Amino acid sequence: MGQLIYGTRISEFEIEDRTLAHLQFVIAAKLRRGEQFMLTWNHGVERGSGRSAIWVSPYVPVHFKYSGNRHPKLNRQWLEALMDAANSPGGLQSVPEPLEGAAG
Repeated sequence: MGQLIYGTRISEFEIEDRTLAHLQFVIAAKLRRGEQFMLTWNHGVERGSGRSAIWVSPYVPVHFKYSGNRHPKLNRQWLEALMDAANSPGGLQSVPEPLEGAAG
């Protein structure tokens, strides 16, 4: 289980490594362009349900920490779906990974 560490008051959010790699790609692309956006995720039942949201800005440090050493192969369709979400008024939310090669 990986973690997204956000801001100077270290806040850590557990995210599965494969999902984190895809989020890193999208977050880095948005921040490279100087864009700010909302990042929202649901808490699992094991964490009491609910959801959280943070405002992601180029002015706040972000750190991606992985539990494994392997770099996962990125799914282009998933990246596009995540980028579409990040560019929407609702902001970046994790969407289910589409099967590679599936019509979208």
